[in-house]
Amino acid sequence: MGQFLSNLNIRNGTDAMVPDVAFDIENATPNDEELFLYNQISSMLVQPAPELLNQLKNYQSASDLIRAAIASPTPENENRAWEAVLPIVDKLRDFYEYAAELEDCLPQLLSMLCSGDVNKNLEKYQGLTKLLAEILDFVFEFDYLKMRNASLQNDFSYYRRMLQRGRYSNKNTDDDGQQSDLRNAMIEDEQANRISLFIAYPTPMLKCVIDTTANYVLKHSVQKSVCDCLTAIWASCFLAVSKKRNQRPETAAFCLKVMVVSIILYDHIDPHGAFSKQSPINIKNSVKLIQAINVFNIPQNSSASNLMPALRYNSKHLNDDSTPKGVKNLVMAT
Repeated sequence: MGQFLSNLNIRNGTDAMVPDVAFDIENATPNDEELFLYNQISSMLVQPAPELLNQLKNYQSASDLIRAAIASPTPENENRAWEAVLPIVDKLRDFYEYAAELEDCLPQLLSMLCSGDVNKNLEKYQGLTKLLAEILDFVFEFDYLKMRNASLQNDFSYYRRMLQRGRYSNKNTDDDGQQSDLRNAMIEDEQANRISLFIAYPTPMLKCVIDTTANYVLKHSVQKSVCDCLTAIWASCFLAVSKKRNQRPETAAFCLKVMVVSIILYDHIDPHGAFSKQSPINIKNSVKLIQAINVFNIPQNSSASNLMPALRYNSKHLNDDSTPKGVKNLVMAT
């Protein structure tokens, strides 16, 4: 591993230098000034994350019951399929509501980290910076698991078809306690439309983060500050992995995932992208680090096995004419 890391030449990368950063992504803790916001956002976005990921990992499709109901649409078959689909829909509501919380909380984080001197902010608010990294890690993990559950969309499509046929779960009541079938149907159909749009994307959480960050940048005209923040997070993750000789596999995987999501986000926010010659992100050395994943003893079934496909297929500027041919070939060939 030492020989490989020395070959990276992190001080003078092939397409950008990797800057030293004061932020320690592994051991960061919040100070008193940031503690309130840290606790608030952590309770909404970090604490629920393991349960949401567990729901995806243990997802049980209703596809067999749905196929039976479609092939033989008897009331009994349709009831069994409907009852099997309802818990899945509840899970999807949880995912969608988490994304809504993410849309609300991410601008608060960006405001603290990207207002004024970004480097000083990252050094001062290390707890919030680590919190942002944990959110990016969750985003990568969630989308990796979502893509491995293709039947999820089919299950939800059956639910929507049943809604259109007039079926609903009767969870809402009028003020007098009586069920309002029409209101129930309208509420559930509207929510189903929103959830359907959310899960239609291969990487819905990443799209949420990209769109929310882009809207924040547009609204506050802070493109450079946000890009500086993403560059610093990328650099801290790169250095945390490349400088350590005896790093725990889960820590290395965390840093590599956050590094890749930071690159993708930068590529969507900066008008020239992360792959251009003027980019401060060292793409070549980042790819070399990803290629060495086996060196860090990360399990082969880890989501980190999807680092290069994630970088390749979620980028915005990789195929631009301005992207150096060597960089493009390296990313596409890996």
